[in-house]
Amino acid sequence: MREDAILSPSQVGQYLKNMMDRDHLLSRLLVRGELSNYKMYPSGHHYFTLKDGEGALRCVMFRSDAQSLRFRPENGMQVIAAGRVTVFPRDGQYQMYCARLTPEGVGDLALAFEQLKEKLAREGLFDPAHKKDIPVFPRKIALITSPAGAAVRDMIRILGARWPLAEVTVIPVRVQGAEAPQEIAAAIRWADANQVADLLITGRGGGSMEDLWAFNEEIVARAIYSVDTPIISAVGHEPDVTIADFVADLRASTPSNAAELAVPDQNEVYGALLGVGERLERALAVRLTRHRQTLDRLTASRPMTEPAAYFREKRLLLDFQSSRLAHGLRSSAAGQRERLSRLSAALPGSAARAVTQRRERLNALAASLDALSPLKVLGRGYAIARRADGKAVVSTGDVAPGDKLNLTLSDGSVDCRVL
Repeated sequence: MREDAILSPSQVGQYLKNMMDRDHLLSRLLVRGELSNYKMYPSGHHYFTLKDGEGALRCVMFRSDAQSLRFRPENGMQVIAAGRVTVFPRDGQYQMYCARLTPEGVGDLALAFEQLKEKLAREGLFDPAHKKDIPVFPRKIALITSPAGAAVRDMIRILGARWPLAEVTVIPVRVQGAEAPQEIAAAIRWADANQVADLLITGRGGGSMEDLWAFNEEIVARAIYSVDTPIISAVGHEPDVTIADFVADLRASTPSNAAELAVPDQNEVYGALLGVGERLERALAVRLTRHRQTLDRLTASRPMTEPAAYFREKRLLLDFQSSRLAHGLRSSAAGQRERLSRLSAALPGSAARAVTQRRERLNALAASLDALSPLKVLGRGYAIARRADGKAVVSTGDVAPGDKLNLTLSDGSVDCRVL
């Protein structure tokens, strides 16, 4: 046996590697199988096994290729792996080096969308309880979008036509490409932290799913959820739905629709104000008419047309009550005297004298009270003179020629005039 015909294990492995690397089929291979033992190491490399009912193939996906994955690979998932098969000389095992991994039956973007949607829904980012109210009359609106697209021009035009009172600010960001998600998320957080506006609108015009993918990234969704400023999501056309739409406080079907939802129509507001003004005028007219009728009724009442009559009636009532009071006092005094007389007749000696003294005192008090009675004075020919305002006349200076007076006599009253 020749010495040069004997090979070392590493030489065999390297020979097989070179041979497999030159094989056209093995260098550009597509393999369909089920993921098994999927692991992602801290280095960023992914290791897994592709298997079917009869065999298995070890696979590795390096970090540089794994960064392009749009979905999260899981055990049991049917996938199609693209790459090359070769031998790793160190352990003599052949394995597949995957450059691309695609879920079978659905696109990787569609799968990534559903996976992220399910994840964020479990965390409550789509819960309506977290939605903030959109201001009815926003004063400042910030548009987080590309400054060069047709979408931003449409939004500015519609906002200006519908509600020119709002101040519109454009925060320029990229809306497509690898850097777009970070820029959009950073702009949302910056606008909220600096209170740039009381309403944010983020989005872009239509495009393919790949074009709109920046608004399906988790970093953008979490930025929308974390801020305090209300956000309207306006991405693509009517059928397009992104993760940002689910997280935002309000979803608009298009950027133009977002502008319509963000502000009221000034013509509608003006019309509503006119209607309110007309209703207010009618209500005021009805109220004025009702108060005018009340005023007319009060003006026609007797106290307003003949105010002196009210005082005359009150004076007559006062005279009547005074007469009743005096009569009652006289009757009471007479009754007391009669009772005292009976008691004095029934009591002997000192008790009778005490009753007699009491009777004499009572008579004196009754005489004094009777002397002070206005009716007693009037009975002697005197009168009480009162002016039209009811004030008693006590001096000639209280009256003037032509003044009307009312004289109260013992049996009634007389109206007269000062000459």
